Amino acid sequence: MKQYDAIVIGSGQAGGPLAKKLALAGKKTALIEKRWIGGTCVNDGCTPTKTMVASAKMAYMADNSLSLGVKIKGFTVDMAKIKKRKDAIVHQFRDGSQKGLEATKNLDVIFGEATFTGDKTISVKLNSGRLKEFNADLFFINTGAKPLIPEIEGLNDIDYLTSTTIMDLDKVPEHLLVIGGNYIGLEFGQMFCRFGSKVTIVERSGRIVSREDEDVSEELTKILEEEDITIHCNAITSKIKKKQSDKITATVLINGSEKKIRCSHVLIAIGRLPQTATLNLPATGVEMDERGNIKVNDKLETNIKGIYALGDVKGGPAFTHISYNDYTIVYRNLIKNENLSIKDRQVPYCMFTDPQLGRIGLDETEAKKRKLNYKVAKLPMAYVARAIETGDTRGFMKALVDPDTKQILGATILGPEGGETMTILQMAMAGGITYDEIRYFVFAHPLFAESLNNLFMTFDT
Repeated sequence: MKQYDAIVIGSGQAGGPLAKKLALAGKKTALIEKRWIGGTCVNDGCTPTKTMVASAKMAYMADNSLSLGVKIKGFTVDMAKIKKRKDAIVHQFRDGSQKGLEATKNLDVIFGEATFTGDKTISVKLNSGRLKEFNADLFFINTGAKPLIPEIEGLNDIDYLTSTTIMDLDKVPEHLLVIGGNYIGLEFGQMFCRFGSKVTIVERSGRIVSREDEDVSEELTKILEEEDITIHCNAITSKIKKKQSDKITATVLINGSEKKIRCSHVLIAIGRLPQTATLNLPATGVEMDERGNIKVNDKLETNIKGIYALGDVKGGPAFTHISYNDYTIVYRNLIKNENLSIKDRQVPYCMFTDPQLGRIGLDETEAKKRKLNYKVAKLPMAYVARAIETGDTRGFMKALVDPDTKQILGATILGPEGGETMTILQMAMAGGITYDEIRYFVFAHPLFAESLNNLFMTFDT
């Protein structure tokens, strides 16, 4: 059995940089990865999807160029070339990260699947087939999450798609049925609609992006339907049947009424589950919740001293930037003797539909639940100079403020570069800058950020 100071399981956006930093700090470290370096973000998430979103945006711009006085004749979508570009960028990121890790002194990169066999002891089935055993004083679990697959009659009889496998397509689906109307389903639904697919989205809840305010959901629904995407809410898929012609028929209950939807492909996008099943965590005493998420305290340590969980595997906000922030907190606490916590940290996020949906802090729904005293500033993108000039006035800006302290409580930006504009308000919230100050800032003209002046000026009207 080989002894290490620290063992990191999973090379996602927490595991990779943490392993490298621990090794450089003098700890003999092993990084165990069962698949590819980089985790979901590099291989199945941020990098490949946003690469493909860029191609979809270009197709949309070509299709809608006439309103800006540019006539484009007969453009085509080359799905095979889009996939090839995506794969090349993924390999660039993945290979660069792997080379950097393998060149790090004091760090062993081991490819295989780890299973706990006892107190801080693991067995690793190497990708070569051999078994090896390791132990360490410190363990860091960063195994991420995987697509949740529902129990639907007949689903296993078809080659259904997930957020991973859909990016392997080299031909545009004729009719894509998306089961799930949240971030993953909406990004892929709009993307493939722009590539040329007929797209139908079915969502179990009463509206898409049901965690957002109602007006956000309504506006995004309007935007997607204007691109000829069909959206059914209060919709439960009960049965899927494949015919000899390879056509698929899905039986969907919409508001209690049965509807048959014929399609060529089905994408499952109803959520994700933590990858803890093969870790055998009971062998080392680590506690999980009923969904399999690893329980941690505010410093990301489990109930077993010296064992930590970072990123999606611990539940909570499942974002790459949260995973990376987990790494910085754990590293600084352990190596630099700081006293950092995940309690009350900001959780910004962006959904990369077009236009983007950027969000930070509270929305109206949460503020009402907490019975807070708040005011709402709202500005349609149709009133934003930069949006008018660029020809894209879809969406709106919205912010909640405390009328007594003038502090910003939260913001939702559904519009062009919504994530970038949201980030400015995030920085204001972190720095205690009031909305009164922002509305008199001097921003460069004409930028989307400049419209934050006007957003908060709405309180005077």
